[in-house]
Amino acid sequence: MVVAVTPSSPPQMVSISKNTNKNDDISYNSNHSLLVSSLSDCKDMSRLKQIHALTLRTTLPHHYNTLFLYSRILHFASSADPDYAYRVFEQIENPNAFMWNTLIRACSQNVDTKEQAIKVFHRMVENASVLPDKHTFPFVLKACAYLFALLEGKQAHGQLIKHGLGSDVYISNSLIHFYASCGCLDLAGKVFENMLERSMVSWNVMIDAFVQFGEFDSALKLFVQMQNLFEPDGYTLQSIINACADLGALSLGMWVNTYILRKSDPALVSNVLINNSLVEMYCKCGSLELAQQVFERMPKRDITSWNSIILGFAMHGKAEAALEYFDRLVKEGNILPNSITFVGVLSACNHRGLVKEGGEFFDSMVRHYKIPPVLQHYGCLVDLFARAGHIDEALDLVSNMPMKPDVVIWRSLLDACCKKNASVELSEEVATHIYESEGGICSGVYVLLSRVYASASRWNDVGLVRKLMTDKGITKEPGCSSIEIDGIAHEFFAGDTSHPQTKEIYGVLNEVDERLKSIGYSPDYSQAPMVDELYNGKQHSLRLHSERLAIALGILNLKPGIPIRVFKNLRVCNDCHEVTKLISRIFNVEIIVRDRARFHRFKDGSCSCMDYW
Repeated sequence: MVVAVTPSSPPQMVSISKNTNKNDDISYNSNHSLLVSSLSDCKDMSRLKQIHALTLRTTLPHHYNTLFLYSRILHFASSADPDYAYRVFEQIENPNAFMWNTLIRACSQNVDTKEQAIKVFHRMVENASVLPDKHTFPFVLKACAYLFALLEGKQAHGQLIKHGLGSDVYISNSLIHFYASCGCLDLAGKVFENMLERSMVSWNVMIDAFVQFGEFDSALKLFVQMQNLFEPDGYTLQSIINACADLGALSLGMWVNTYILRKSDPALVSNVLINNSLVEMYCKCGSLELAQQVFERMPKRDITSWNSIILGFAMHGKAEAALEYFDRLVKEGNILPNSITFVGVLSACNHRGLVKEGGEFFDSMVRHYKIPPVLQHYGCLVDLFARAGHIDEALDLVSNMPMKPDVVIWRSLLDACCKKNASVELSEEVATHIYESEGGICSGVYVLLSRVYASASRWNDVGLVRKLMTDKGITKEPGCSSIEIDGIAHEFFAGDTSHPQTKEIYGVLNEVDERLKSIGYSPDYSQAPMVDELYNGKQHSLRLHSERLAIALGILNLKPGIPIRVFKNLRVCNDCHEVTKLISRIFNVEIIVRDRARFHRFKDGSCSCMDYW
């Protein structure tokens, strides 16, 4: 190996006389000590290369001390210059396990060389002179997880079992992360269940895996089990907060928040990631007031903090508040808005129909902040135009977009066509684009098209849509609503009779019907079942929508003054929206509903969306 060393300034050059007498151990050991000392003081690659050159000139290749020096050189280079480390490694005749592991680790930690980490591991296995140990496999599995290299990771799993390392906790933790990253939650779960001993990390990585896969109930159950063995740390709490956000589990989320405050641990209380998760959780659970409290008390904020609160206000239809927080972000000046910030701002404009303001923010994003618009920004703008009735402008924007519109954009256009009574021909044209788009074949599209036909009283076409769905095996996604009472989630489907309080629930619904009749309410059948059924059939269908069952349970069980919080998987229909407004007035109760698109806060007979949704 030829090493050219041309330092610009050699104030710390290592001076060692070459040992000509190979039997002179005292002189050799002295040289070795000086080199080790120099390596300990080494701060940069230039100095390391000097030491490496001196090592080549002044040491014996096969001496045990030389091998130690090369391991130190390799260790330093692996973090500073992986390519140089690789070249050093290639010059070592019989590298030991530490050297193999050092190179594998260096490759696994660099985005551009993760594949190389797997190749080096394969070389190590094929070499057979040195066996992989408990330090080898976590690095290899880390690289496999990043590359989604399921086959190579499974091979590494086989090797570690072969070498008797299957019970190592650190390796098992890496296996759980690897399988979860590759989409194999079942295999990750098997590794976790088979562990004879588990660390805090074991529980954290498994809980996080459940959260990433949307298995929030499983994550919470595991969290309860873990508390019998370990006290939750920051990683645990963040995963659980995220699970609470998606489940709408406000009471557990508040418990986590209280737990953090009671710990009085400055590292937890001031943790930006945890506080960001709390803000998002409270927003998604329908408690903007608590989200604001967390945000305002944060000692330090990053752009995610601002994005979370802006998106939260947007989701709740509080456009003015969302734009006020955007102005605060801009005026403070120490953090610049990013692409996600403008998704929040445009969403806020969308939920309030602020067409002019939305266009101005879009232009400001492109011209002032130099942020290139992505599909999500165009989607917000298209939906803003379409829902405001500017369908032609929305179509022009779609035609002039620099990228191909996705199925979400076409669906928002079809939804607008349905709500704004656009021509059947235009609606059919938009529907055609949806059918041709990737992922466009879903029940929602057929339901929207059937409503277009129904609004035009083309009942034969409504029936044809139903037949087409049957022929293609497409079923309408069932409406599902949940409500949390005393920390327990209750789930309902349309027409559900499985709840222990079914009799009382339907008694409340009957009372609601009687009170609605007394004030002259007339049901809106426009979003009843797709086929033109008899009057009583439609009325029966509407009154049994899942959110009404959940609201009835809330009226039965929640104390006066406690808001009823309902979470629904689909968008609320027109009739349920109107009925919920009336229920809030008749029963003097605040009702918060999170549907697929946004939040609705019903109080005193009106909704926060101001009937614009």
